[in-house]
Amino acid sequence: MTGAVPRLHPKARLQWDEVRHRDVLLYPEGLLALNPTGAEILRLCDGRRSVAAVAQALDERYGAAAVAPDVTAFLDALAAKGLVQFAASPDPAA
Repeated sequence: MTGAVPRLHPKARLQWDEVRHRDVLLYPEGLLALNPTGAEILRLCDGRRSVAAVAQALDERYGAAAVAPDVTAFLDALAAKGLVQFAASPDPAA
C-alpha cells in the first residue's frame, strides 16, 4: 500500500471553509470537516507522490517519525468512502 499513489476523486475538492474556519473536503453527497493534519495529507495527495512519499514529506516538515501507518489508515478510510483513489504508479498528467 505504501507504494500506491493516492489522489482525490475527481468529484472531491479540498477547500478552506470560511464559516467553519477549517479545511473541508467537499463532494457531491456532502462535506467532511478536516483537522489540520488531514488537510495536509490531502494536499500532498497530488497523483505523483506515493503513500510512503506523503508520510516522508510529513516527517521532513514536522519531525513526525513513523506516521506511515496513520497516513495509510486515513487514506484507506477516505478510499472506502470513495473520496480518494489509488493508482499503482504516478499520473504523468498530475
